[in-house]
Amino acid sequence: MARRKRTSVVLEKAVRRAASINSIDPRLDLGNGLTLPAFSTLIETMRSKENAYNSALSSLDKLYREMLETESELGDMTEQMLMAVGTRYGKSSIEYGMAGGVPKNQRRKGQREKSPINNEQPSFVASMESNNGKKPAATT
Repeated sequence: MARRKRTSVVLEKAVRRAASINSIDPRLDLGNGLTLPAFSTLIETMRSKENAYNSALSSLDKLYREMLETESELGDMTEQMLMAVGTRYGKSSIEYGMAGGVPKNQRRKGQREKSPINNEQPSFVASMESNNGKKPAATT
């Protein structure tokens, strides 16, 4: 799944505000560095950083997909390598075990164990008379 690209609400608002202020005076200077050209420069800087960020996300998504494809190929080849060792040397050979396989003669057969049945059932004893009006006590 591709990562969500970023859009800046602040950037959109600034672009609209710059267009509105431009209609007042294209070279408006409000003092303390608050000029329309400086505002426009900062808007363009933000726009270029946002574009760079979104491009980096796209590149990262591409790299991730390529990595997953390579990982899948590697898993397939790993399995094929073990199968080829088993074919050449036999699945009961030492070489097969050295390659990471479990030699056929060392595999455990799955034995079904019957779970021990617990015939003991907890006994609950409640005595109403000896507790002098308190809740009944339960014991096992």
